[in-house]
Amino acid sequence: MIDDEEEQESRSRAIDCPVLVTERLVLRPPHQDDVPELVELANERRIAEMLGRMPHPYGEMEARAFVATTRRRNDGCTYAVTNADNGAFIGCAGLNDTPRGLEIGYWIGGPYWGRGYATEAAHALVDLAFRATAIDTLHASCRVVNSASRRVIHKCGFQYCGQGMLNSIAAGQVPVERYQLDRKTWVSLRTWAQSTS
Repeated sequence: MIDDEEEQESRSRAIDCPVLVTERLVLRPPHQDDVPELVELANERRIAEMLGRMPHPYGEMEARAFVATTRRRNDGCTYAVTNADNGAFIGCAGLNDTPRGLEIGYWIGGPYWGRGYATEAAHALVDLAFRATAIDTLHASCRVVNSASRRVIHKCGFQYCGQGMLNSIAAGQVPVERYQLDRKTWVSLRTWAQSTS
């Protein structure tokens, strides 16, 4: 019985990963042509220390392995976040199947900070998660010291639900804040946004 419940829950989180287009961004699968820009942007200690799986230093070998891994994964979606006007690679975002459930994650390269790109990408991923799956709750987390990521999470409607620890490759064991967004709240936020446009 438990195996059937776990299998059903896992199926409810299964997701196709279409290309996502927003006002200023295109979220698409990472590919080998992204490697030079990925290395340039990801080889930043301030970014790596906010994430769990990004090593520092980050070189061509790590970038090529990351791109190859994203092609083989079937437990979520990983996107290259690119500029819709010129195709420039500006970061990564995705939905990951974790023990807690489907979780959103993102990072934007330093030269592109402060322009609202993370929020725009996160909104697209939240909408994808609830439209393309049967999940009732979407999860997010950020390091306690990451106020910029916390602002993105709040702008997407997530609610604080506790703290935990993250094992970061670059920073070791670090405290994180955990957030969640339920389907009913997402629907009400979408309805409210449409009625004010």
